[in-house]
Amino acid sequence: MMRVMIVDDHPVVREGLRGMLDAEVTVVGEAGSGDEAVVRARELTPEVILMDLRMPGGDGVSAITRILAELPATRIIVLTTYESDQDIVRAVEAGAAGYLLKDTSRADLLAAIATAARGETVLSPSVATRLVTRLRAPVAETLSPRETQVLALVARGLTNAEIGRELYISETTVKTHLLRVFGKLGVSDRTAAVTTALSRGLLT
Repeated sequence: MMRVMIVDDHPVVREGLRGMLDAEVTVVGEAGSGDEAVVRARELTPEVILMDLRMPGGDGVSAITRILAELPATRIIVLTTYESDQDIVRAVEAGAAGYLLKDTSRADLLAAIATAARGETVLSPSVATRLVTRLRAPVAETLSPRETQVLALVARGLTNAEIGRELYISETTVKTHLLRVFGKLGVSDRTAAVTTALSRGLLT
């Protein structure tokens, strides 16, 4: 049977996945962090790895890059709760063979493992839609370093006056930067600006 490794920082998730998959594939091992995943992959040489994205001790994208550098034939499927444009693009650029969300059904997950093992790419429908939308969208204007600074402080919950003190600029200048940000992102308020910038990977 297919040799699969599970990488997730939550033991209950790993146990649940093992229970879902054990009858159809051979779960050869588990890892609870990106760094551990690299070591375990080297030891176990699985055919397919199910990789969480955000974990302590080395994130999933870094682990994907490092594993594929040593084991290029291994197929890695991201299995996560996150579907921001930035997460998807980073994972695909790192070499992920697929990107699925954790609400994927058992049948779809097994089918995805088989598909990835054949050398094909597999994406959750919502992820595929986001990628297509991103590719079709006109190139967005880039925020200047100062505009990015201001928006990052907005994301932290600072007021315009507090941002001005933090950056040693006037409150009026802060407002000017925000108006430019709103225009570039096509939004009309601070919350929408932060949300849109995060989804486009302009803020982390």
